[in-house]
Amino acid sequence: MEELWSKAQTKEMIIRRSGTKFNSALDMDLAMRDAETRLQSGGGLFGKGGLSLTGILDEKEQSSVSSNNINMSINVFLWKGALETIDFMPLSSTDPIGGTIITDWYSTSNNESERCKLNIFISGKALKTENLKVTSFCQEYKNQIWVNKNVDKENNIKIENAILNKAKKLRLQSS
Repeated sequence: MEELWSKAQTKEMIIRRSGTKFNSALDMDLAMRDAETRLQSGGGLFGKGGLSLTGILDEKEQSSVSSNNINMSINVFLWKGALETIDFMPLSSTDPIGGTIITDWYSTSNNESERCKLNIFISGKALKTENLKVTSFCQEYKNQIWVNKNVDKENNIKIENAILNKAKKLRLQSS
């Protein structure tokens, strides 16, 4: 840690070296506090190694809680099934504790004038349809701007079914 501090001569360099996610241009004090915490603890909230999905999703240890494992309040198979089903899409945000997966905009090379993104919400520990909700958003590029398109709700149900099927396969494989 001292090596990082000695190499950094400005607040901006300290913030950049720490890996903080806060924008120093928007709030220098917040970014600096987060940078100092990261440098002192060796990382962010979860320490130097960060948060590992394999540590969270290890089915063999899902019932135990240790310093390296977080007990999820959602169904681990739905979570893993959702991530594997949409693995071709870039992720914007994930929250394994709250059960939220938000993708970034995705376009195919066949149709670059259309893009879509997904919001996936997982609730509850049971592997049930009621614990999964997919919402999709699509836009089309027209007249130099992205315009929202109406999304067929059946497409959301198809994605939910694909995730449920993947989750069921993962549960069977773990038995």
